[in-house]
Amino acid sequence: MILVDTSVLIDAMRRKRNPKSDVLKQCVESGVDFGFSAFTMQEILQGCKTAVEYYTALRFFRGYTVLYPEPGPTLYACAALMFASLRQKGVTIRSPIDTLIAATAILHDIPLLHNDRDFDAIAAQFPALRILEG
Repeated sequence: MILVDTSVLIDAMRRKRNPKSDVLKQCVESGVDFGFSAFTMQEILQGCKTAVEYYTALRFFRGYTVLYPEPGPTLYACAALMFASLRQKGVTIRSPIDTLIAATAILHDIPLLHNDRDFDAIAAQFPALRILEG
């Protein structure tokens, strides 16, 4: 299983070719199991400009695995620790949602496919975050 970040999904939806969107395309074509975090689903849905776009995107996610947070504080505590630890080291993550997506990948022990420099910064300090290279 591979966790696909919002950055890669947006590129694929816009048909923007780059090494990461090419990896996603290869996953689709070869039947590699991949999915998304609930936070990626939220980011995509909140970016929809019309009701038609929203419901089209919602139907899209129903066709794939979406990893939802487990009950309890573990995911959120892990993400908060990442964010605070990075900030203390002078590393600013542009979106706290990225730490939630990173924590999802770590807690499920699956590699993350991304096209967002914040995940490289997170992985540099938290090697448990496995990055799938394109």
